Amino acid sequence: MRREPAGPILPARLLLALAGGGAIALAFPGTNWWYAAWLGCALLAAAGWCASWRTGLLSGLVGGLAYFIPTLSWSGVYVGKLPWFALATLEALYIAVMLAVIGPLQRRLVERGWRWAAYGMVPLGWVLGEWARSTTPFGGFPWVRLAFSQADSPLRTLAAFGGAPLVTAGVATIGVLLYAGARALRRRPGTAALGIATTLGAAFVLGGIPVGRGGDSPKMAAIGLVQGNVPEPGLEFNAERRAVLDNHVRETERLASYMSRADLVVWPENASDIDPTRNADAAAVINQARSAIKAPLLIGAILDEPAPFVSNASLLYRPGSMDPERYIKQHPVPFAEYVPAKDFFRHFNSNVDLVREGMAKGTETGYFELTSDYSSPGQPYTFAALPTICFEVAYDGLVRTSVTHRPDVPSVLVVQTNNATFGYTAESDQQFAISRLRAIEHNRSVVHVSTVGVSGFISPNGTYVEKSSLFTAYAASSNVELRSGLTIADRVGPTPEYAALAGLLIAWAATRWRRRDNDQQPLSTLKSKDLARA
Repeated sequence: MRREPAGPILPARLLLALAGGGAIALAFPGTNWWYAAWLGCALLAAAGWCASWRTGLLSGLVGGLAYFIPTLSWSGVYVGKLPWFALATLEALYIAVMLAVIGPLQRRLVERGWRWAAYGMVPLGWVLGEWARSTTPFGGFPWVRLAFSQADSPLRTLAAFGGAPLVTAGVATIGVLLYAGARALRRRPGTAALGIATTLGAAFVLGGIPVGRGGDSPKMAAIGLVQGNVPEPGLEFNAERRAVLDNHVRETERLASYMSRADLVVWPENASDIDPTRNADAAAVINQARSAIKAPLLIGAILDEPAPFVSNASLLYRPGSMDPERYIKQHPVPFAEYVPAKDFFRHFNSNVDLVREGMAKGTETGYFELTSDYSSPGQPYTFAALPTICFEVAYDGLVRTSVTHRPDVPSVLVVQTNNATFGYTAESDQQFAISRLRAIEHNRSVVHVSTVGVSGFISPNGTYVEKSSLFTAYAASSNVELRSGLTIADRVGPTPEYAALAGLLIAWAATRWRRRDNDQQPLSTLKSKDLARA
């Protein structure tokens, strides 16, 4: 039986994992110490370095729980601790499996003298681990990926070249290089210190690369957003559904009082939980808002169709037309918008019965064509609003498909969300940070609007001027840049994840080759000083 390379004993590994996961949690909005993710990845790399699969699994689980319990605390604010800890544990298992896979692989690479290849397994493992948890189970849950902690980091630039996976790879690469430098400090302190400084310096240089700038002369559109607020936070936010709708009408009328012209006004998800296509009263008050603003109105609404299901919709009302165009949410959230195996999960938490009968899945890409003459008065030009509803913004493919649908048309990303069920937590800011990264990734402005906050306009370079506070009524307008074309990230799509998978498989295959020379020794025959050197 092979011995592990010299490294921390199990209790020390668990402590490193605990500290590493906790550090990553500090990188997300709430604390927003984005650089803590770099340190956290370094500590988790140390915890899992060349570990057996059992040690890696246990270390990864500890680190994952320290990572996800704080960052996903909003998921239990009104439904109790059980769903919160269940979700955190599920997400932590992906970290556990990641360390369980790459640890033994690192051992075999080190055995063959491929130390730097062993270090390279860390960013590959992170990219693949996040890919797995973004797609499984029930379509996955890609919240609080490493990339989504970096909206204020110099690494955010990488989003334009490889999307969120490349940003995650960048964070993990810096982390493992910091770990490699720390290992080398005892033997070559000068060289190691220079290497650490170079790594950090290169990361900050990335921040100087211009992003969000296209070669074309951008068009502009005058866009308004309305955050109507709800009577009270919590699961009963829509108990007074008419009050929520009236709030948005009132704020739209206020917006119209000072916004002289508008090319589009956006309401958030669930602005009308009364189906305006079937309820005359709801339709009447929406028409009242339309008369005030005299512009295309994009609203989030719940439609009582197809029976017995409902649809989470983005409805575009054009001036002079009573029949709205629609985008239906393509990725309903399991256990929030529908409950798989409801009878089974009811045994664990009766709150599953608060979820409606079920939410239908849309099949059409979010794309609404509009016109404006803001940049060229008297010469109307076409632009597009690309709607994304709530958690859909966290799914790479959904946003990318909207952008690549008609890349020649100048467009703006629209994120309509409802954060009322998460109270005064960091969830809203976490989502706003995702939208900021999407702006860079696709070189598009983003109109991010919530029922209760936070809401704001995001530029193609990921910056914003202001955002609203939680649980306040708010309306704002902005002259928004409309960009066209595709970024490198749009063109490569999921290639970074495929490349990570290929890299891991190549490394695995390489460790299976039998070398003919005599320098292939079992680790059990290596002296401890040789192991430490490796």
